[in-house]
Amino acid sequence: MDIAIQNLNKVYKNKHQALNNVSLTINSGMFGLLGPNGAGKSTLMKILVTLLEPTNGSIKVNGMELANNRQQVRAMMGYLPQDFRFFAKLKTYEFLDYAASLAGISSRRQRRNEVERLLEDVGLFEVRNRYAGKLSGGMKRRLGIAQAIVGDPKIVIVDEPTTGLDPEERIRFRNILADLSQKDVIIILSTHIVGDISSTCNQMALLNEGQIQFTGSPNDFLKLSDGKVWKTQVSFDDLEDIKQRYPVITTIPGANGYEVELISPSENGFSGEIIQPNLEHAYVYFMEYESQKFNQQ
Repeated sequence: MDIAIQNLNKVYKNKHQALNNVSLTINSGMFGLLGPNGAGKSTLMKILVTLLEPTNGSIKVNGMELANNRQQVRAMMGYLPQDFRFFAKLKTYEFLDYAASLAGISSRRQRRNEVERLLEDVGLFEVRNRYAGKLSGGMKRRLGIAQAIVGDPKIVIVDEPTTGLDPEERIRFRNILADLSQKDVIIILSTHIVGDISSTCNQMALLNEGQIQFTGSPNDFLKLSDGKVWKTQVSFDDLEDIKQRYPVITTIPGANGYEVELISPSENGFSGEIIQPNLEHAYVYFMEYESQKFNQQ
């Protein structure tokens, strides 16, 4: 199973170019699409699930041209949009039963078995009789992923799935996706939250200002910031100056000032030690330094 995107562009009627010559290959497993808000991630997701048409370019899903096989490809997909909607007057199991019927499961008995299995998988079985509109935010997102994976789709696309969730719900959600990725499916996780990528994905891309600016593994992305992350001590008086000159990741107050983690290509204007980067460090480094190269092209 693979998705091949070639030279994809999307220009809206207001002349805004949301996607600029995007080329990307996505294989089975968990794929992370990382980028800031407004980067074009949701536009790309909507094109993949056939809710939008590109201005030009091509998409092939397992060798099938999306433009010529929209119904067949759409039948292979499950989708959790950023603004997931549901019928608030339906109970949780009723909504999922409705989603199962839309997925083509016509047998009532088969739908019941599928709904019960999914409710167990996403931890909603105990609240199956609660109205969907009365679920907590985290439960609603879990209901969203349940409707996206009903019928065992070969491609699952989730757009900003953990926005607004507390840390416990975010971890639970990522674990659900990680378990699903053990099957022969493509899961595309589109997010601006770096932790979602580092915890679950073996391949990733960074989309910024409509352009793919990085593709590879999270480890490859980490290597870009090797030797660029520093820990230093800063006095109370010098902190604001440091913030003006460098991207500061953390500040921990102490008796004589702050322990600061910052991003810099070199030790210039401060005295510090290099520390091992994490994916958040790498993301800040890339956006502050590497991304500028694309803007200058």
